[in-house]
Amino acid sequence: MSVTVAMITMNEEGAVRKVVEEIRAAVGNAEILLVDSSSDATAQIAADLGCRVVRQFPPRGYGAAMTRALREAAGETIVTLDCDDTYPVEVIPELVARIERGADLVNATRLERRPRAMPFANYLANRLFAWTARLLYGLKTTDVHSGMRAYRKSMLEQLEWEEGPPALPVDLLLLPYRLGFRVEEIPIDYRERIGNTTLRRWSSALWTFRRLFGLRFKSLSALQRLPRHDHS
Repeated sequence: MSVTVAMITMNEEGAVRKVVEEIRAAVGNAEILLVDSSSDATAQIAADLGCRVVRQFPPRGYGAAMTRALREAAGETIVTLDCDDTYPVEVIPELVARIERGADLVNATRLERRPRAMPFANYLANRLFAWTARLLYGLKTTDVHSGMRAYRKSMLEQLEWEEGPPALPVDLLLLPYRLGFRVEEIPIDYRERIGNTTLRRWSSALWTFRRLFGLRFKSLSALQRLPRHDHS
C-alpha cells in the first residue's frame, strides 16, 4: 500500500529536519505531507528535504489543517503525527502493516502507562477522556487524543466530521468505531517535545467532552460522508 505521513506544522523549525529524516529512515518510500501555518522557516526546511508542503496561511486552526491533510494525502494509508519529536516514527511500519492486515484505523496510545514527558494533570485528564469514551461507546481505548494514528484512506472517504471546533482527534477515533470500522490500538513511548506547546488546556478539555457526548447521540446516517470539501 502507498503511504503518506501527514503532519500539521506551526513554527517547528527546531524539530522538522530531525523528524523528517527519521521518517525517511523508517519509511523511505512514503510521501511526507505538511500542512503548514508557520511564520518561521519550517516550510522551507521541509520543502528542501523533499516534503510536499501545503501552506495554510493565515492559520485556520488544527481542525481545518488536519482535514486538509487527510483529504489531500495521496497514500492509501495515511499516518499522522506531530512534528515536535514526541512520537516514535520507528513504529510507522507496524502501523502500516496493521492496515495492510485489515485494520481501518490504528491508534497509537501514549497512555498505557504514564509517560514521563506528560504532566500529571494532562495524564489524568486524558485517562478521564478515555474512560468516558469506553463508558459511552464501549471502545477499549486509553487515548482519544493521540496525534499518531494510521488511517485507511478509503475509510476516511466515507466519513464526515465537524472540522471547526477543537478536539478533532476525538471524532476521528470515535466516528470510525461507531460506523463499524475495524479499530486497533498499540502502545508507544511518548517523548519530550522540541519547542513550545500550543495546547490550550481548558478549551481542549471542554471541547473534548462536547465531542464525546455530542457524537454519541447523532444518528448513524448523520455521520456519513457529505460531498467533498472544496479546498481550491
